[in-house]
Amino acid sequence: MRYSPIDNQLFVQNRQRLAQRLKPKSMVVLNANDIMPTNADGTMGFRQNNDLFYLSGIDQEETILVLFPDHPDEKFREVLFLRETSELIEIWEGHKLTKAEAEQVSGISQKQIYWTHEFDFVFTQMVFEAEQVYLNTNEHTRATVEVETRDARFIRQFKERYPLHRLERLSPVMHYLRATKLPQEVELIRTAIDITDKMFRRLLGFIKPGMWEYEIEAEMYHEFIRNRSKGPAYTPIIASGASACVLHYIENSKQCKDGDVLLLDIGAEYANYNADMTRSVPVNGRFTQRQRAVYDAVLRVMREAQKMLVPGNLWDDYHKEVGKVMESELIGLGLLDRSEVAKQDPDAPLYKKYFMHGTSHFLGLDVHDVGNKYRKFEPGMVFTCEPGIYIREEGLGIRLENNILITESGNVDLMAKIPLEAEEIEELMNSR
Repeated sequence: MRYSPIDNQLFVQNRQRLAQRLKPKSMVVLNANDIMPTNADGTMGFRQNNDLFYLSGIDQEETILVLFPDHPDEKFREVLFLRETSELIEIWEGHKLTKAEAEQVSGISQKQIYWTHEFDFVFTQMVFEAEQVYLNTNEHTRATVEVETRDARFIRQFKERYPLHRLERLSPVMHYLRATKLPQEVELIRTAIDITDKMFRRLLGFIKPGMWEYEIEAEMYHEFIRNRSKGPAYTPIIASGASACVLHYIENSKQCKDGDVLLLDIGAEYANYNADMTRSVPVNGRFTQRQRAVYDAVLRVMREAQKMLVPGNLWDDYHKEVGKVMESELIGLGLLDRSEVAKQDPDAPLYKKYFMHGTSHFLGLDVHDVGNKYRKFEPGMVFTCEPGIYIREEGLGIRLENNILITESGNVDLMAKIPLEAEEIEELMNSR
């Protein structure tokens, strides 16, 4: 892997935290993600199942993790299955983890590590002691799953082979655990943010009128990869002019024109953890008066929203209060009429015409990380804070986004060092 080794105590602690939330005599089974095909004999890049990585640190295909904290035989309480390598695999694909290396990564004794082809034999010795078995599925509320996953295949096969076992959903437990980050996780997120900072400062000295969006994308990739990142944490949005009003514009194919504002929604991945940053910059290095007014309005909403990311607040209440701040700013910009706002339908607020997405989402191993919107904000949670104003009739879209860690005494802006104020953006763009 490109990233530096991670202290395996992170994964040991994560397994301990999981064990505390399981019912007695429970087994947990997690499968690696598949390597997905493209066409002919091509494949997509491998991305590990985040729950398996969270509990083991193993970043390799065809991996299975089985946990059974109450098993009467100690050697079956944590069992890891790896793809067995061979000389042929070594020649064609490169090195695969040995059992000793897997122990160092995961903290699981190599005496409890087997090859994947041994799974059925070992699993049969474990499963009949379990009163319930927790299996994993993707229960993200925004997920669209059309391709059968390795987890889905395992669930189907498990039901056929062990029809009388009681199944439990692992996802709610993992969503609870992963929502609050351990200090080691926060440091990995900080590393992704530091790489993002380097990338953004590089772009501020590079962007100019006449440049193509994909040229900027290439600069982004260069800085990410040279800093041990696999690349962007998500498909980057590099949207100039009117394209900035398309929330998920990913074509990145237009030429940046003098007078445009360029919206950059780009964050680095590091060790499977993610940064998520958005900045809006003037292509020619200077905001117009109107652009600056909208920029400052978005920044004020961002500052007020950040103050509300504190322990005890609730998701829906938070977004409702941010909406009120946005209403005031849109009235000030002449985009909404105060009298019309006073009589609006509260279930269809008028500000949604110009700010149609949420202000925050969980951040971690997933960019839109798992968590429960009905759970009060707690120390250790990391959220984005990303208001935006999109004026399609003016071809102007501005969004600003930082990553915020909630602590017992308030919150910490993990992106506080990344240029954000309009004056600093202009100064850096004109000092090249």
